[in-house]
Amino acid sequence: MSKEVPLTVVIYNSKYGSTKHYATWIAKEINADLFEDSHIKLSDLTKYSTIVFGGSLHAVGIKGVKLITKNYEALKNKKIIVFAVGCSPGYPEALTQVFNHNFKLIPKDKINFFYLRGAFNYNKLSPSDKLLMNALKAKIKLKKDDEINEDSKSLLACYDTPHDWTHKDLVVPIIKCITAS
Repeated sequence: MSKEVPLTVVIYNSKYGSTKHYATWIAKEINADLFEDSHIKLSDLTKYSTIVFGGSLHAVGIKGVKLITKNYEALKNKKIIVFAVGCSPGYPEALTQVFNHNFKLIPKDKINFFYLRGAFNYNKLSPSDKLLMNALKAKIKLKKDDEINEDSKSLLACYDTPHDWTHKDLVVPIIKCITAS
């Protein structure tokens, strides 16, 4: 049964679809409005008390998060939740770097940040993303076998066999954050 949470909007910027899946699951679960980031303006956000933004993660940048960061002064009295979606396992030190890079000028206690694992399908990547991923693959393959960790081995396997880590249950902590007083 969906729990209705009034005045919540879920906005997403999805490159390959995983972020859109998560945003849709969140919005459906709490009966929130759902928009792709290109279809909403700052003036639209003023009616919401909770703003959830999801963007795909590229290096340490969250795609589209400038909607939040550039407009923070107008949004600072709202509950702000941001989730990033990427294919890495999401180690705490890496996520701290992502947070610090994207929210430099915003007090750390004003953004509720989550990381969700997405999917990886080399064949569906854009030419520029293939170039970046080929560089990463080459860098990994330069290492000696005993220097390659399990995460790198898993990523290398995904070049030949696509993998999808998305799962609806992964949004539960975000739902709890939205519905918390």
